[in-house]
Amino acid sequence: MRVPLMLAAAVAVPAFAGTEVTTGTFGQTKDGVEVPSFEIANDAGMTVRLISLGATVQSLTVPDRDGNSADVVLGFDDVAGYQGDSNPYFGCVVGRVGNRIANATFDLDGKTYTLKANNGDHHLHGGGENALSRKVWDGKVIEVKDGAGVEFTVVSPDGEEGYPGKLNVTVRYIVPHDKNLLRIVYRTKSDAATPVNLTNHAYFNLAGHDAGPVKDHALKINAERYTATDDELIPTGGLAEVSGTPYDFRKPTRIGKRLSEANGGTEKGYDLNYVLDKKDGVKGPQQAVRVSEPKSGRVMLVRTTEPGVQLYTGNFMGGISGKGGATYEQYGAFCLETQHFPDSVHHENFPSTILKPGETFNSTTSYEFRVAKPKAE
Repeated sequence: MRVPLMLAAAVAVPAFAGTEVTTGTFGQTKDGVEVPSFEIANDAGMTVRLISLGATVQSLTVPDRDGNSADVVLGFDDVAGYQGDSNPYFGCVVGRVGNRIANATFDLDGKTYTLKANNGDHHLHGGGENALSRKVWDGKVIEVKDGAGVEFTVVSPDGEEGYPGKLNVTVRYIVPHDKNLLRIVYRTKSDAATPVNLTNHAYFNLAGHDAGPVKDHALKINAERYTATDDELIPTGGLAEVSGTPYDFRKPTRIGKRLSEANGGTEKGYDLNYVLDKKDGVKGPQQAVRVSEPKSGRVMLVRTTEPGVQLYTGNFMGGISGKGGATYEQYGAFCLETQHFPDSVHHENFPSTILKPGETFNSTTSYEFRVAKPKAE
């Protein structure tokens, strides 16, 4: 039996065709609520630890080209870290609406709704203490055709954080038995029209969570356009071409190559939504991003059904105390948040985020990990 760190009273669930799930507890919230934990391990060498607070990816361990394993997501060793003020949404599900809503208001069916303004004058990642990322979700082990995983569920009552409608949310994390891949499946229903835009906010560093800046990672994004924004990162409604800008990653490019030119050369790094190129007639997730790290040889492929992906390079990290005594500095990780576009409720030309009664919001994103052979000298 694989016994993960930090799991009390761990219980191993029988393996499903090469995938094993171990359950335990990660600790308690400041209010004394137990936070269950789940560790998924497969025969291909991948281990994922999830915690019920925020339905969070707490660790993700995969081998490099030499077979040496490392944890490639940033996070904390205890519940207090995830509930602390320094947590920049490490690994959690954000929502009801991920990303920004301008001026923390929107109109729907003739009514104006006011949300929590937690990013200056704007609403970010679902708001305050009752955002999905702050809740302790219900979790259970599940078996699927190609592996096993965990299903998290939570209910957001009507009016919570200012949103209309009672929202029922299900998020599944699935690990196949024969492939180093984490598949995330989102499903929501509401009893009233409401905006929904869920994503996972994992911070990745393919050299290891404690390896420092990700500037040497090579990034390729299948997108010819991005959503133009103002100085506060609120979309203007325009779709700008990446050609000739620091935002052009159509060919593999070092993240650090033009990092100082992003956001008008203010040294703030990348924080923008890409409009993903989609092939007509193709059902299911399509490849959106490829990231590689030269020293370890680790490669990550991102596939999604979503129309956009937010690239964020940890611009505002600075001295965060993370797992294992690590200190997370600026540019020490990157996020690839698959999503609908930011502030879609104010732009009719963007894909709609409005979920109506009787409808089901479905979304799937996968992160696959491979290794690349070293280049010949």
